[in-house]
Amino acid sequence: MSGETRTAERPATARRSVEEVRARVEAVPDPELPMIGLGDLGVVRSVAPAADGALEVEITPTFLGCPALPAITSAVEEVLADCGHPDGRVRQVLTPPWTTDSITEAGRRKLADHGIAPPVPVAPGGPVPVELGGVACPHCGSRATRPHSPFGPSRCQSVLRCTACHETFPHLTAL
Repeated sequence: MSGETRTAERPATARRSVEEVRARVEAVPDPELPMIGLGDLGVVRSVAPAADGALEVEITPTFLGCPALPAITSAVEEVLADCGHPDGRVRQVLTPPWTTDSITEAGRRKLADHGIAPPVPVAPGGPVPVELGGVACPHCGSRATRPHSPFGPSRCQSVLRCTACHETFPHLTAL
């Protein structure tokens, strides 16, 4: 070869469909609750082209000041780039606010399978369920649970103690 240098060209990533991007974004694990994806947690509001044609992902944080938000935004931006949408963007949407009712049934099962008691969903416009006893223990199912600490592994969790099996467990607090 002569003295010319060659640079390897990086192949362009094919643009993935909105549906495929949404599925990949929804599968991104939550940084504080890695057993559950953003879709099952209910923070992904929409994935759609914006007025300028760029793909836009709207997310609603679980609470204002959520320390995981920069990590979530970065992970979603990485998915957008990997899916051929490097011009895509993430936008925070604060209304309607996220509530624990946004968690899917599959998400509630995943939390319980990992020892985290999810809050009981409330039917829209329906009565607020009143449960006698405490939150069901994810280890033994007993409702003989009591508060142990208002501070849990993350800001959206408290710690409860089961008086039946004597285990402590995090509880995703209802917001």
